[in-house]
Order: sequence, then C-alpha cells, then structure tokens
Amino acid sequence: MTAVDLILAIETSCDDTCAAVVTGAGEIRSNIISSQGVHDRYGGVVPEVASRHHLELATPVVDDALAQAGATLEDIDLVAVTAGPGLVGALLVGIATAKGIAAARGLPLAAVDHLQGHVAANFLQTENEEPLDPPFLCLIASGGHTFLARVEDHAGFTVLGQTLDDAAGEAIDKGARLLGLPFPGGPHLERLAAEGDPKAFDFPTSKNVTGLDFSFAGLKTALLYKVRDLGEEEAHARRADLAAAYQRAIVEQLAQRVQRALRDTGLERLAIGGGVAANGPLRERLSSLAPTVKIPPRTLCTDNAAMIASAARYTEAVAFPGYLDLEVHATGQRAL
Repeated sequence: MTAVDLILAIETSCDDTCAAVVTGAGEIRSNIISSQGVHDRYGGVVPEVASRHHLELATPVVDDALAQAGATLEDIDLVAVTAGPGLVGALLVGIATAKGIAAARGLPLAAVDHLQGHVAANFLQTENEEPLDPPFLCLIASGGHTFLARVEDHAGFTVLGQTLDDAAGEAIDKGARLLGLPFPGGPHLERLAAEGDPKAFDFPTSKNVTGLDFSFAGLKTALLYKVRDLGEEEAHARRADLAAAYQRAIVEQLAQRVQRALRDTGLERLAIGGGVAANGPLRERLSSLAPTVKIPPRTLCTDNAAMIASAARYTEAVAFPGYLDLEVHATGQRAL
C-alpha cells in the first residue's frame, strides 16, 4: 500500500471498544482499550449488550486515542477497522464508525482481518523490542481461535494446525466457571492457580491428537468429572490445585504443539498472540522454545486497535467511496 504517516484504527470484534493511532513505521502513538465490564454477570459476552455498549463508547474512545496521540482527524492519512471475524453486531458498529470518519474527509479505508491483526502485533515497535520480521512460526491463542501459522510475509499467513473443537481461551473461561470464578476467567484462573500444585491432578493434554492440531473439549470434560467426583466441599477446598493442574494442561498442550511445529518447519523464530498469550505461565513456558521468541506486551496480546493498524500497513486500502458498501464477516475469510 502507499506509505502513510498516521493511521487511525478501530477494533470492536467482541466486547472491547478499541482505537489507536499508529505511524506508518509501526510506532504506537496511542492505544486505547475500553473494556465494557458488564458481561461478568452473564458468565460470558452477550452480543446484543456488547453492540449497544460499542455504540456508546466508539466516539469517546476514538477521541481519547486522537488526544493521547496529540493528533486530530486532519492529521490522519488512513482509517483502518476490523471487518471480522467476530460478533456481527459489534463489528457493524466499528465499520459504521470507521466509514463515517473516513468518508467525512475522503480518506482511504483498510478493512482488516482480526486474526491477521493478532499476527501483525509482532510487527509493531515497542519500548523494549524491535519488530519481528517474517519468516517465523506464530501461535495465536484466544477465546475464539487457536492455531499455529507459518508467517512468510507481512500480509498473510498459512495455517499449520488448529483446534478441532474449542479454543484455548474458551476452555479457560469454561474451566474457571466450573471452579466458581468470574468472567473473564483467564486472570482469575491464573491468580488462583498460583496458589496451587500443578501436579496435584493429571489432566489430559490431547496427546492422541496427531500433527499440529489442538483439542480442548476432553480437558473441559475431565475437569467437570473431577469436580463432580470430589464433591462440592472437597472441590472447593482444592480449587487452587484444580486450577493449577488445569492451567498446566492447557499450557503444556500449546507448548507441545509449538515444539512439534518448530521441529517440522525448521523455523528458528517464534511469536505469539491472542488473549491467552497474556497468561504468565504460558509466556514463561514458550520463552525458551526457540532461539528467537517474540512475546508482545500483554496489551498487544488481548484485543486492541494498534494491532489492526499494524496489519493495515500491509493491507490494500480502498479509496472513497468504494468502501461505503463494505460488509463484515462473522467467521474468518481464510479457512482455518
């Protein structure tokens, strides 16, 4: 795409309303993430509720991103937005906001794939690390997706293995719920697990699944049965051990598949992304698996707009008015 100075990006694929200003060179000027914080009462994200909150938050979040970057809309050269995959209602709010901003000034618009955004988080400049350029192996693990990809260039990736059932993040949330922890489960499960013995229970890591694919459905069932067999009182007393062993099984399965992929591909550089990549034990476990390991800051692992801006640098932008009929997609454009 044509070189740009400043990109304004918007991300509303799930329940976080995000906006960022990023330079064409990948420097983050601002990265605002507004977590709605209302879905814990339901035990999961309610799409209609998420959409309504995006409507309320989109404009203030964009204003905050511009203000923090010391910029105005007059300074923006390109508008970028997540077009999918995600919750359709939530995506539509982001798309409508981006179209309005871009059309008002006749700016080009880049429609970005959310998963490409997670990969492209590794192309950003951060305070402590330089961008990681392809080729490399990338693990993306989030609430909706878990896959391993070979990244050969900045504009795309090739899926090498994927989950056969549930995503790692979903398994974490469901496991946390079984243990009586609030939503979202990741941070709560990690804190509880820190107090327990990860070897107290032997939960499965899907060793029978060959190749580079993942499976977490059996793990969730194993935790359900263990909690039932222990009984309510004993299960509550041993919650920390259950959490530690359950988290360990998820981390080990991810690490085992990464090790296989590094061996099979011969790649010597590894990057990670997605909300599960914010998990401390996983970050520690993966940090020594390859000669070069790129682990983005936690704010760039969970959903954010800076990663969307990063991907937009390598996405073909559409000139006004060509994007006015742009639609969203609930599932990925590539076959995962």
